[in-house]
Amino acid sequence: MVGVGTWQLDDDTVGDSVRAGLDAGYGHVDTAEGYRNEAAIGDALADYEREDYFLTSKVLPKHLDYESVIAACEASLDRLDTEYLDLYLVHWPNPAISIRETMNAMAHLKAEGKVRNVGVSNFSAYQLSAAQHVSDVPIAVNQIEYHPWNTQDDVVEHCRETDTVVEAAAPLGRTEVFEDETIQAVAEEYDRSVPQVILKWAVENDVVPLPKSTSPDHVRANLELFDWDLAEEDRQRIDDIGRHQPVYDHPARDWTSDTYGISQ
Repeated sequence: MVGVGTWQLDDDTVGDSVRAGLDAGYGHVDTAEGYRNEAAIGDALADYEREDYFLTSKVLPKHLDYESVIAACEASLDRLDTEYLDLYLVHWPNPAISIRETMNAMAHLKAEGKVRNVGVSNFSAYQLSAAQHVSDVPIAVNQIEYHPWNTQDDVVEHCRETDTVVEAAAPLGRTEVFEDETIQAVAEEYDRSVPQVILKWAVENDVVPLPKSTSPDHVRANLELFDWDLAEEDRQRIDDIGRHQPVYDHPARDWTSDTYGISQ
């Protein structure tokens, strides 16, 4: 229900974070080819039994044609030194490539046993609906920007209606949310840290948060969520913040970037 996030963790720090997380009781590690740390994560995971953790990676939007999805997945498997991924996600939608082609490749990978579940990331409700319409396999997950300043209610509602798990990328709003006075007040009342309150709120909203930290102590603290509860009125106080202020999922896209690679 809580995963070790690894975005922007380089080879010098990601292994310590992954080990701290798994040793603390996390069972879920999230990475992506675009994070460029899969090999270092694979090195860290070599110390653990494969069935003891749930491993997610993602394919870049520039690789969403049929053959490139398969090649990208096989490259991720090689870097992570594993025979399969528990979950493989389309990292971002790419309007220049047919989502039907992408999902056909995902279905092939699932049939081959290279991935056990497929999903998407950063999809709007409209984009998710289209992907679900053409996919021959269930879309298990939509990983989106989700935190108290950007709850994306329409996306979450569609996911609920279609039995799609919501995962929270940037669940702590990349620390920007820490300054929120309502959350600070709740944290003080519960004698908990601000990150713990935010993560507990996500879990109680049935959203899977993926916090990341370079500090093993913070990694461990981020999992200390399951021996206490938020009162319904306090969860509602956070729900009602309603700022709709994204920290990364902005409409502007650099289509020629390394992420999309769309030439004219």
